[in-house]
Formats: sequence, structure tokens, C-alpha cells
Amino acid sequence: MSDFAPLPDPPYYAVIFTAQRTAVDDGYAAMAGKMSDMAQSHPGCIGMETTRDEAGLGITVSYWRDEASLLDWKADAKHLVAQQLGKDRWYSHYTLRVAKVERHYDGPAGR
Repeated sequence: MSDFAPLPDPPYYAVIFTAQRTAVDDGYAAMAGKMSDMAQSHPGCIGMETTRDEAGLGITVSYWRDEASLLDWKADAKHLVAQQLGKDRWYSHYTLRVAKVERHYDGPAGR
């Protein structure tokens, strides 16, 4: 599990990618690492948090300054290749959600 992303005061955007891995590795780890590094160095990316369980269910949340930045990342040519490989090889199912974060709280004290 990664560390918590250093987030600014809202508003900002969160892209929530939940995916079930297939049994095929075939370069997945290398591509996932490369995409993580690229996303986090992409203009407008604030940070990322990710986790995966032993059964292959993973959740990655990337945080973006604005919608234009996340749309630019979505259209990145290398990212498009990785997306297609994920569909063809690495994921049996996935869900992607985009949310505008209006508030956030840190804990354990909460609000």
C-alpha cells in the first residue's frame, strides 16, 4: 500500500480505478510502475494512492488539480497503449469513476 497523497484544499478531482486482475502477468508490473510514475509527473497530478489484495482486486485513486489536467492524462499516447493492454490482457473487469472533491477530512480526529 502506498502512502497517503499530499492533498491541497478542495476542490480537486479524484479518478477512482477499481480493477480485477487476470492471472496473466505478461509485463503488468513494469507497465503499472511506468504509468504510476508518468501520471504523477504529469502536469496537474496531485498524487496517487493504490492498494491490491491477494485475489487481484485493486483500487487506485489519482488526484488532479482540475478536469483539464485529468483529461489531458487520459489522452496521453502511452497511457492509451497501457489502457488497451489492460483491456486485452490484465483486467477481467474494471470500473472507473471521476469525482470532484468538494471537502475532505483527515483523522483520526476527523473534522
